[in-house]
Amino acid sequence: MKIKRKIIKACMAILFLSIIDISAQEVEIMSEQVKKHLYTLASDTMEGRKVGTEGIEKAAQYIESEFKKLGLKPFQGAKDYRQTFSKGGMELSNIIGVLEGSSKKKEWVVVSAHYDHLGILKAVKGDSIANGADDDASGVTAVLTLAKYWKKRGGNKRSIVFIAFTGEEKGLWGSTYFGSQGNAENCIAGINIEMIGKDSKFGPKTAFLTGYERSDFGKIIQKNLKGTDYTLHPDPYKKFNLFYRSDNASLARLGVPAHTFSTCPIDKDRYYHTVDDEVETLEIKTITNTIKAIAIGTESIILGKDTPTRVTLESSTSAH
Repeated sequence: MKIKRKIIKACMAILFLSIIDISAQEVEIMSEQVKKHLYTLASDTMEGRKVGTEGIEKAAQYIESEFKKLGLKPFQGAKDYRQTFSKGGMELSNIIGVLEGSSKKKEWVVVSAHYDHLGILKAVKGDSIANGADDDASGVTAVLTLAKYWKKRGGNKRSIVFIAFTGEEKGLWGSTYFGSQGNAENCIAGINIEMIGKDSKFGPKTAFLTGYERSDFGKIIQKNLKGTDYTLHPDPYKKFNLFYRSDNASLARLGVPAHTFSTCPIDKDRYYHTVDDEVETLEIKTITNTIKAIAIGTESIILGKDTPTRVTLESSTSAH
């Protein structure tokens, strides 16, 4: 009997420790990994990642290779990670990888950023490549980093759909197509990430959320970030209409609580949409800290503990 009791106690101790390990696990986001993705996606070899060019095809292949390394699954039985469609006389592809959930497998949480940019512009001091380091190689870096984090961590009750959207700069082409193909009711939340390479107007270790007042998504994030040194704020740039200028808008129009995390001081950013949007203008530490905050802030949604209210919106205009 004593031996049985000891065995039972030992098993209970192991179970308790495993629970503690899962719930208290540190968010392992390495700055070296962030730097690798960022420098690759924003390199001159990608030629500014304009839709329809060899440069964006190189970016697509890089993202595919990262999804493959992680063993992510294609979306809805596709043969590969590409969701291909035609627009403007071009063949375009969203790159999608899925980490299936357990008990709530049919419910999705989308984690997204756009991988296209402006391509080649008029030369300034001999530089004509609009590298799009902050816009939005920083966001795609976050998507790839979060995919690795969740693959290693596991425990996601809901399926996580990691997406690199194409054609955002053309008018949300990729996200609009994605929205037209899936069942919006299955999509519990949209976590879009756009321009997270510079400290926000609220200071270091802060970000803002577009459309904060349109659902309780932001309040859930703030609740989960309590006790950390990172804070999330409502979008301070209402006049810029940012909620409708990134890929979250395509899902939000379908009722999905889809919002964009950003740190960009858009009212003062002189590098926005220029050839000077280079990696050297960004802070790797800012990107890394923001990715960690997104991982912590959205955890309860991915684990199936919290479900944001459906988004409310009025009709609006204009893409990014």
